[in-house]
Amino acid sequence: MYYGEIKDCDIANGEGVRVSLFVSGCTNHCEHCFQPQTWAFDYGQPFTEETEERILALLAPSYINGLTLLGGEPFEPENQRALLPFLRRMKAAFPEKNVWAFSGFTYEELLTEGSYARCDATEELLSLLDVLVDGRFVEAQKDISLRFRGSSNQRLVDLNATRRVGELVLLPDRQ
Repeated sequence: MYYGEIKDCDIANGEGVRVSLFVSGCTNHCEHCFQPQTWAFDYGQPFTEETEERILALLAPSYINGLTLLGGEPFEPENQRALLPFLRRMKAAFPEKNVWAFSGFTYEELLTEGSYARCDATEELLSLLDVLVDGRFVEAQKDISLRFRGSSNQRLVDLNATRRVGELVLLPDRQ
C-alpha cells in the first residue's frame, strides 16, 4: 500500500485533534473529487513499518483524540489488508483513541457478500473503527455546511452504537 500524506494535527476530518492517514488508490473516481491524484495505487510513498512507527509516535500525546483513515479509498481490498495489521497495533497501543474512516463505499456495500469492496479483512477492519463516514461524494448534493462530509448523501455512521443495537445508527448532526 502507498499513502499520499500524513497530517499530524488535523481538526477537519473527525472530532477533536487527530492524526490523519491519506491512503492511495481508489476505483470510485467520484466526479469533482478533491484529491484525484490519490486514485493511483502507487501515489506517494510506500506504507512501511517505519511509517507505522511514525504514526504511532504521532498518536502518543494525550491531546490527540485518534486516527482518521482517508484517501484515496481505505476500503479498496488491498488497502484493507494493509491497514488491518496496523489498526490492530494501533488499538493495542492506544485503546482509548478512536478511529474514523472515510469511504466512498456505503456501510451496506461493505457488509454485502460479493461486493467489490468486501474482502477477508473487511469485518475485522470495521470492528476496529468507531465512525465510518460513508458514501461517494456527489457534486449535485454538495453542501459545505455539513460537518465532516462534502455531500448530503454521505453519512456519519456510529459503528459502536450500530454494533450495540444491531442496526444502523448515525451520529447526530452537531453544528
